[in-house]
Parts: sequence; structure tokens; C-alpha cells
Amino acid sequence: MTTNLISAEAAVTTDRPGRYLTQLCKHFAHKIESAEFTEERGDLKFAAGSCELTAEDGVLRLRVHADSTENLDRMEHVVASHLIRFGQRDELVVTWTRR
Repeated sequence: MTTNLISAEAAVTTDRPGRYLTQLCKHFAHKIESAEFTEERGDLKFAAGSCELTAEDGVLRLRVHADSTENLDRMEHVVASHLIRFGQRDELVVTWTRR
């Protein structure tokens, strides 16, 4: 049986995308099903869905996927709230666009 996933994306402007990618992945690694990452790319598997992270020049790109609107809401909140807290000094802004 194939599950239809819904997704959302955010492009977070930062001078340190690799640092925040690594920090998020290391933080979640002890709390979730799976966390694989390098300084340029991360893949996180949560009970509610998944998150792909990509560090680009001046941008941390986030993509969350889930099987329901409720779980997508949860994924957006969890990932964004942690990133905003970690990047408080840099005043990071996460704006999701649903796909």
C-alpha cells in the first residue's frame, strides 16, 4: 500500500547553514527513529514524518513530509521551533510553503 505524503518547504537565510544543519541533526539524533547527516545534507525520520535538510550558500533549505495535515503541522512546528531557538542570536525566520 502506497501512502500519499504531503510536504512543506522553507528556505532559511543564514550565514551558517551547515552549522545549523549539523546542530539540528545532532540534537534530534538521540530523540528520533533515524538521523543521517553530513555538513551539507541531513535526513531525519520522526514518528510523525521526515525532514530533509540541505545547506546551500547562505540558505538552509528544509523539506518536511508527512502522511496527514496534522502530522505535517507537527513536523513544521518541531523543526522550526528548534531551529529558531538554536539561531536566536541570528534571528532566523522559518516560513513554510506547502506543496
